[in-house]
Amino acid sequence: MTRLHLVRHGPTHAKTIVGWSDVPADLGDHAAIARLHDHLPAKALVVSSDLLRAADTASAIQGKRRRLPHHSDLREIHFGAWEMRNFKEIEAEDPDLAFAYWDNPGDVRPPQGESWNEVRARVDAVVDQFVADHTGQDLIIVAHFGVILTQVQRALDVDAQEAFSHRIDNLSVTDITHHGGHWSVGRINHCP
Repeated sequence: MTRLHLVRHGPTHAKTIVGWSDVPADLGDHAAIARLHDHLPAKALVVSSDLLRAADTASAIQGKRRRLPHHSDLREIHFGAWEMRNFKEIEAEDPDLAFAYWDNPGDVRPPQGESWNEVRARVDAVVDQFVADHTGQDLIIVAHFGVILTQVQRALDVDAQEAFSHRIDNLSVTDITHHGGHWSVGRINHCP
């Protein structure tokens, strides 16, 4: 049994779509960081996306836990030409594509970006490798909204649209357990 504690990075306060853009997190809520640190298993391994907002959040909650190298496959969805633009602007430019991407996630992709199915395949592969390499351990994975939802989708065995119905707040924890051949979900979006 391997337990994953999926932590969403600290808030960026961006009013635009942020995927692979490397913007910092606001880690000024020291009480929330301390509660998160204390909530997570003391002997867990910590790994994060290589993007600043996730890597810095991982550093803030690491404490004495062993840190694994950052991993680029834990990055957020690559929004391509939609990066750092707001929803209204994107919808005005191509309302059909914007609607299709969010309402029916799957193979639809933003211009120069990646589809939900591509994100899911990327994240599943790296999580499978972590589970294989660290079977029987607790892993704290500090990542992004989309990354966490891929694993919620996988563990609940639901379609992408249903996975997207889950809220994933900044500095929240979603607990997922791998039991050999199957997955189970504990709390989703728990804010300690």
